[in-house]
Amino acid sequence: MGRITFGTSGWRGILCEDFIFENVKVVTQAIADHIIARGDREKGIIVGYDSRFMGERFAREAARVLTGAGIKTYLCRRDTPTPVIAFEILRRKTAGAINFTASHNPPEYNGIKFSPAWGGPALPETTRDIEVRANAMLGEVCYQERPLDEAVRTGLLEEIDPREPYLRSLEEKVDFAAIASLGTVAVNPLYGTGRGYLEEPLQARQLGVKIVNAHRDPYFGGFPPEPSEKYIQDFINMVKGDPAIRLGLATDGDADRFGIVDEDGTFIEPNYVIALLLDYLVRVRGMKGGVARSVATSHLIDAVARRHGIEVHETPVGFKYIGELISQDRIIIGGEESAGLSIQGHVPEKDGILACFLVAEMVAREGMSVRALLERLYSQVGRYVTRRENIHLTPELEDAFAAKMSATPAAFAGIKVTEMVTIDGTKFIMEDGSWLLFRKSGTEPVVRLYGEAASNERLTAVLAAGREFILA
Repeated sequence: MGRITFGTSGWRGILCEDFIFENVKVVTQAIADHIIARGDREKGIIVGYDSRFMGERFAREAARVLTGAGIKTYLCRRDTPTPVIAFEILRRKTAGAINFTASHNPPEYNGIKFSPAWGGPALPETTRDIEVRANAMLGEVCYQERPLDEAVRTGLLEEIDPREPYLRSLEEKVDFAAIASLGTVAVNPLYGTGRGYLEEPLQARQLGVKIVNAHRDPYFGGFPPEPSEKYIQDFINMVKGDPAIRLGLATDGDADRFGIVDEDGTFIEPNYVIALLLDYLVRVRGMKGGVARSVATSHLIDAVARRHGIEVHETPVGFKYIGELISQDRIIIGGEESAGLSIQGHVPEKDGILACFLVAEMVAREGMSVRALLERLYSQVGRYVTRRENIHLTPELEDAFAAKMSATPAAFAGIKVTEMVTIDGTKFIMEDGSWLLFRKSGTEPVVRLYGEAASNERLTAVLAAGREFILA
C-alpha cells in the first residue's frame, strides 16, 4: 500500500487493491482524530455511501471505528446522494460527514470523501491534516472498534434517512408549479444514488416520467456512471425517439453531477448549462451576487456576467473553492465544466438533482427548448465553443513539460497570447478571446488540454496548436 493521498474529492482507490477494510479503518480513524483535535467530538458525524459494491459494509465498519472513538455517528439507511449528505450536515450541525463514493469513476473504484462542518468538500488544509494522520498510522492497529449493537444501545449510533428533509428544502429553491407544465420528462439516475430523487417529485405533480437505469447496479451497466454524451447513448436515443419528451435529466453515480438532453436528443454541454442558468437566475428570478467558475470552465459565463454587470470569480479545479464562495453568500451560482453546480442559499457542494430541476424550471418558464435558449444567448453575447482532450506523454515529453509551461509562447494558431493564468495548470488567453489550458494529471503521464474559441473551426486550430506545443 502506498501513501494515502486526497485528491480534489477525497481519497480513491481500486477495490481489493488499496481500497480495503484495513485502510478504510485507518483513514476513518484519521478523520476521527482530526475532529477530536478540533474539539468537535460532541457534534457527531454522518456516514453515507453510494450504490457501489459493498458500500454498506464500508460504512458500517467506519461507524464501528467512529463510535469506538466516542463520536456520535448518524448512519444513512440506504445509498444517499452526496448533496443530500451535505444538506444533512448543515441541518444537523454535525462536525461533518464521511461519504463512501467514487462519484462518476468506473465501478472498480471506491473512495472516502470527507466534508467538514461547513458542508462543502474539505479544503486542502483539512485534507493535508487527515493525510498526515492516516499515513502515520498505516500498517498499525491504531483504532478501537465498538460493536454496532452496543453503539445503538449507548446512543452513539443512529440510523437516518435524510431524503425527505432535503426534498422539502428544494420546494423553496425550485418552481415545481412551473415544471408541472412540461408534460413528459425523461429521467436517468445511472443506477446510482439519484434513484427516486428526480422522478418521484415529478410524478407527484402529475408529470409524465419515462425512466431508465433506475435500479441499483454496482457495475453501472458496464460503463462509468458519468452522465456525459459518451456514456448515456441509450438515454439520448430514448429522448430522440419519443416526441412527447420535452427534456432528459440524468445524474451520476452519487448524484452530484448532471447531464441534460434536449427534446430532440441533443446532449447539452455542462459549460453551456451553467451559463444559461446564470442568465436565467439573474434575468428571470432577479438574483443578486457574483458568479464562480473553475479555470477550466467556459468564458461564456464571463460574457453573461458582463451583460448583467456582475463579478466573476475564477477558481482552481475542485468544487471546494466554489463551495466556499457559496457558503460565504458571495455568488448566485458556481459551476465546473465537469457538470457540477450549486446556487446561492443551497449547499456548498455540487448538486446534480438541483441542477436538473433548475433546467426543467428554466425550460418550462421560458417556453423554449434548451438549444433555442442557447442560440438566443449566443445572439446576445457571442458564440463560445469548448472542448477537452487528453495528451499522453512519453517520459521525455513528461520531463520537458514543466519547462514548456514556464514561458509564454507568442501565439497559438496565429493568434497572439495576451495573458497567462497559473492558478491551476497553465492557461493561455489570446487576443480574440480564445484560450488553452494545460493541466498535468497527478496520477498518470497525461496532460488535460482544454480549449475554447468562437467557432468549431477556430477551436480545432487552437487545440491542434496546443497539441503541437506539447508534443514538439
